[in-house]
Amino acid sequence: MKNRSYRGFDESFRFSREELLELVDLTRYTASSVNEQPLKYYIAFEKEEVEQILPLTMWARALKDTQLPHSGMGPSAFIIICQDMNISANTTRFQRDVGIAAQTILLAAVEKGLGGCMIGSFRKPELKSLLGLSEGIEPNLVVALGKPAEKVILTEVGADGSTAYYRDENDVHYVPKRRLEDIIL
Repeated sequence: MKNRSYRGFDESFRFSREELLELVDLTRYTASSVNEQPLKYYIAFEKEEVEQILPLTMWARALKDTQLPHSGMGPSAFIIICQDMNISANTTRFQRDVGIAAQTILLAAVEKGLGGCMIGSFRKPELKSLLGLSEGIEPNLVVALGKPAEKVILTEVGADGSTAYYRDENDVHYVPKRRLEDIIL
């Protein structure tokens, strides 16, 4: 229940390489389709590199008139989940693995009082070039991490059935969730 998608962070908080390696290490113990384990991880925590990656990501695209994260509220680190195509080129099968790995990272971050956001919308060719990823290593998902500096509130889906998230005049982020009885078949 504490794990939310945060899009605003306290930029004064910084990660160490060891802290990020600890999060990635947990992914080694998660399920992998046919146990092929084709996922690889790029960690970015140096301020300059994080600032280079940030403009290549697109956040909260459902909020068309809002640029997130707001200036001065960017993440402190990124973990880019990649697939090693030399191990397996089956991108469909391993999308589940990517989700499992990202959720594992975020759940562990929440346990440390931190948070993050999975970002599937990013400029893939530019990111691959910036990171100097070798041939056959394809970025699949960007996980932004940091110390949350915004309020996210879960609400029930209204009578109109819309699940669109929104922000109020105080920049509080609301996320409508379906009721339990509406998701049980």
